[in-house]
Amino acid sequence: MPLESCMILLDNSQYMRNGDYLPTRMEAQSDAANMIVSQKTQSNPESTVGVIAMVSSTAPSSGGGAGAELLVSPTDDLGKILSALHKVPLAGGGITPPAKDAVDIAASVQVATLALKHRRNKNGAQRIVLFVGSPLNNADKKSLVKAGKQLKKNNVFIDVVCLGELDVNEGKLRELVDAANGSSGSNAEGGEGEGERNCHLVTIPAGVLPSDVLISSPILRGDGGYGSGGGGVGGGGGDMGGDAFADFGGVDPSMDPELAMALRVSMEEERARQERVAAAAAAAANNEGGGEG
Repeated sequence: MPLESCMILLDNSQYMRNGDYLPTRMEAQSDAANMIVSQKTQSNPESTVGVIAMVSSTAPSSGGGAGAELLVSPTDDLGKILSALHKVPLAGGGITPPAKDAVDIAASVQVATLALKHRRNKNGAQRIVLFVGSPLNNADKKSLVKAGKQLKKNNVFIDVVCLGELDVNEGKLRELVDAANGSSGSNAEGGEGEGERNCHLVTIPAGVLPSDVLISSPILRGDGGYGSGGGGVGGGGGDMGGDAFADFGGVDPSMDPELAMALRVSMEEERARQERVAAAAAAAANNEGGGEG
C-alpha cells in the first residue's frame, strides 16, 4: 500500500451511547477505527495516522458547537495512536440545542486538513476517515459541498463511515463525498470518470458490526476504489475480489502474510466478543422471562 498520512475523525457525541450496534455505537466505532489503524500502519511502515474527537472534552453541558479536539497529530507511533483511540470519551452531558448538530462536520474536516498540512513527512497521499453516528439535522448541504471541494483542492481524500441515523445523514454525506471526488450530484456524467473516485461513503446497516463491512470495502482494501462503481458502498461493500480473501480482511496472504494474519486474528477475536455479548443478552432475557413466569 502506498505511503499515506491519515486523520481519523471520531464521533463522540451522546448519540454514540445508542445500542443499535453491539455493544454501543461508540464501541463499534472504536473497534472499526482500531482495524483501520492496524491496516494503515502495518501496510506501510512510513504511513502516519492522527486522531480527532469531533466533540471537545471541554464541551459545555448544553452541547452542540463545541468544536473538534486534536488528540494526536499524524504519527507512526502505534502506541500513541491506540492510546488516543482508547481515551476518546463521550462528550457533553446536556441536550444539544435544536438549532445545532452534536457534531460540526465541516469544521472537523477543516481541523483535520490543517493537521495534515502540518504533518512532518510531506510525501505520500493525504486522507481523512470520518465516522458519523449523530443526526445531521441542521447540516447545510451547501457547506458540506464546499468542504468537499476544499478537500479536492488540497488533494485530500475522504472516506466516510455512516453508522446510525442513515435516513437523515446518508444523502448529505454523499454530497460531501461526491464533491471531494470532483463531481456534483449523484452522477457526474462527462466528469472525470469512475476511476478517479478515490473518496468513498460506506453505510453500516443497524445491527451489523462495522468492522465486518469495512473489511471488504475500499477503505481497508486500499485499492482506491477503482472500478468499484462510485463513491458509495452499502452493506457488504464492493465486489472487486476482496471477498476472495474475506477471512484475511481482504488482504492477499501471499502478498502480505503478516498483515493478513493480524487482520484475521482481529476479526476472529471480534466475532468471539460479539457472540459473547449476544449470548449474555439472550441469557438475561431468558432469566427475566423465567422470573415473570
